[in-house]
Amino acid sequence: MAQKPSLPKGTRDFGPEQMFKRNYIIDTIKDVFRKYGFMPLETPAMENLSVLTGKYGDEGDQLLFRVLNSGDFLSKVNDDDYAEGYKSLSPKITEKGLKYDLTVPFARYVVMNQTEVTFPFKRYQIQPVWRADRPQKGRYREFYQCDADIVGTNSLVCEAELLAMVQEVYKKLTFDAYQIAISNRKVLEGIAEVCGAKEEFSRFCVILDKLDKIGKEKVFSELESIGVNEAGLKTLDSILSLTGHNISKLDVLAEIFGTSEIGQNGISEVKETLDNLSLLGFLTDKVSVDFTLARGLSYYTGMIYEVKPTTVKMGTITAGGRYDNLTGVFGLQGISGVGVSFGIDRIYDTLEELNLFPISEAKYSKVLLVPFDEEAQRHSLQLLCQLRNAGIASEVYPEPAKMKKQLGYADKKGIPFVLLIGSEEIKQQRYTLKYMETGNQDMFTIEDVITNLQEEL
Repeated sequence: MAQKPSLPKGTRDFGPEQMFKRNYIIDTIKDVFRKYGFMPLETPAMENLSVLTGKYGDEGDQLLFRVLNSGDFLSKVNDDDYAEGYKSLSPKITEKGLKYDLTVPFARYVVMNQTEVTFPFKRYQIQPVWRADRPQKGRYREFYQCDADIVGTNSLVCEAELLAMVQEVYKKLTFDAYQIAISNRKVLEGIAEVCGAKEEFSRFCVILDKLDKIGKEKVFSELESIGVNEAGLKTLDSILSLTGHNISKLDVLAEIFGTSEIGQNGISEVKETLDNLSLLGFLTDKVSVDFTLARGLSYYTGMIYEVKPTTVKMGTITAGGRYDNLTGVFGLQGISGVGVSFGIDRIYDTLEELNLFPISEAKYSKVLLVPFDEEAQRHSLQLLCQLRNAGIASEVYPEPAKMKKQLGYADKKGIPFVLLIGSEEIKQQRYTLKYMETGNQDMFTIEDVITNLQEEL
C-alpha cells in the first residue's frame, strides 16, 4: 500500500496561483529596495549553533531547529550524556541549526567581511527562516522574512529613507489603507521617568503595549501594581490624551518632560526624522507619532515604527527601528544600524482580502498554439519560436488533441489568447487568433499576430 504523502506541521506548499501573487509582492519590494541603493545578500539556510545560540534568549534557543551531524552522530555520546539530558547530549550530536531570523546571520556576515564591506552598508535579504514554534493560524515553522538594513552610521537620514521606502512599496502595490506609527525608545524612557517608573522600564513598556487589547483602565491598574503612583498615572493620562499635529504633540510632551535628558533626546530624534521625511517628500498624513508604541524594546535603542492596515483586521505588516551594536556579540563593537522588515504573508493576506492583486499576475502564458494535426504540430514549433523571440510568453499544446480539450487547457490556465493552426491556415500563412474571454477571433499573418499581442499586453 502506497504511503499517503504529507507535509511537516507548520509548513506550506505554494501553488502556481499563490506564487504569482507572492512574486508580485516580492518583486515590487525588491524594485524599491534597489531604487534606494540597497544591495542583495543571501546567507545559508544553516548556521553553526555557536552563531545562533544565546542571541534570542532562552525561549528563542528552545525554538531553534537543530541539524543532526552527518554519519554516525552518536559516536561521541556516552551513557552519562543520556542520563544528564538533552543539554549534555545536544552539543555532541548537532553542531548546526536552521536560521531563526535574518538579523543574526547578517551580523555574522558583516563581521566576517568587515574589510570588504563598504560602510554604510545597505543590504536587503528575502529568505525563509525556521522556528520550532507551535503551529497555529498565521504562525508557521517555515516562513519568509523580507529585511532591509543600513549599518555603520548613526544618521537619522536612514530612518527617513526607510519610512519613505515603506510608503513607496505600498503605493506600488496600490494599497493605501494603512497607518505608520512612529516613536522612539528614548521617548518611552522619558515617559517612564516622568511617571515614576524609570526603574521598572521593561515592565512599564510591556503593560503600556497592552493598551489596545485591555483598555486604559486595566493598564493603569497593572501600572499601579508595579509602583506607579496617582501623580504618575495622571501624568501618563495627560500624555495619552495628546491629540493634533505631530509637532504640536511633541512640543507639549517636551514641556511635560522638563529636565528629562533622555526624553528630550528622543523628541529631538523624532522631530529630525520627520523633518528629513518632509525633505524627501514623504511626510504624509499616514505618518503619526504614537507615544504608546512599545515594540521590540529589548532590541531597539532609538527610532521605532510599525505599519498596520486600517480597513482589514490584521496585525503589523511592516516594522523596524534603530539598534546599536548589532555586531558586538561577534566582537566588532560600535556598529549601529537601522532596519525595516516587511511581513510578506500578512501583506499577501491583506491584498487578497481587499482584492488588490492585478489580474494579469495570475496569468501564465499569453498565448497557446492549438495545432489540429501532426503537420500543424510541427509547423506550430516554428511559430512558437517567432513568438518567443518577440518576447511573448507562449506555449504549444504538446500533442495533437481535440480542440475542446486544448481550449479547456487554455481556459483553466487563464491563458488569454489561443492561435488556431490547421492545414488551411498553414497554406494561407494566416492564423486564427481567438480572445478567450470574449470569443472574438480573426485571421492574421504571424507578423500581425505578434503586433496585436504586443499591443494587447
